[in-house]
Amino acid sequence: MAASDRSPLETRLVEYRQQATVLEGFLAYEKRGPGRRPGILVVHEWNGVGRHVKERAEQLARLGYVAFAADLYGKGVRPDNPADAAATANIYKNDRVLLRARVRAGLEELCRQENVDPARIAAIGYCFGGMAALELARSGADLKGVVSFHGALDTPTPQDAKNIHAKVLALHGADDPWVPPAQVAQFEEEMRTGNVDWQLVKYAKAVHSFTNREAGDDPTRGAAYNADADRRSWEHMKSFFSEIFAESKPGDGGSTAI
Repeated sequence: MAASDRSPLETRLVEYRQQATVLEGFLAYEKRGPGRRPGILVVHEWNGVGRHVKERAEQLARLGYVAFAADLYGKGVRPDNPADAAATANIYKNDRVLLRARVRAGLEELCRQENVDPARIAAIGYCFGGMAALELARSGADLKGVVSFHGALDTPTPQDAKNIHAKVLALHGADDPWVPPAQVAQFEEEMRTGNVDWQLVKYAKAVHSFTNREAGDDPTRGAAYNADADRRSWEHMKSFFSEIFAESKPGDGGSTAI
């Protein structure tokens, strides 16, 4: 679409709670459009709600969705270095009950938005957020689909795959050292055993964090941006959404890669 044809974007921070913990997410949608639209929950990497997931939420809004970048850590908890990010993420990685509660709180906040159709919801996540989105599906959440971008695929409760109602799309760097082949194989077996409708796409020469420019351009470090994998994974997600929402694609405006 030409810039002049686009509806203005509405973006704002949204404060909500999971029990006593105050959380702060980021909401994005186009002001014009149908009264109720599919909603997409976006889950952040290990550094919390930041530039990357906010921009992805805006991209999704340009595609016609209502996007909500959920906050799993708590308002103001935004680790700014790898050591603190790893320590914070490990709290939730080691406590999947808490992780599921936090991501479900984000889902509930998304569904409360008056322009969201609660019957058409999907969740996506990046790195740590990919793991969280998959755990949301394993918890039995009422979702149409889940997309993991270079996310951790392991879980301490693989038997919970039987609870998954959503279709699952895992988008994975073929050379990702942080999610090695053994973990991928375990995920595949989990999905088969749980009788899940799942897809796994691997991208050549891609390592961890392949969608995030802030990861740099040196794949030997294990995490690096890969323009081809970024573009291809976004297109795979768009096609997946068209399928799960069983409707013509919303407006196709906006860039498909940051």
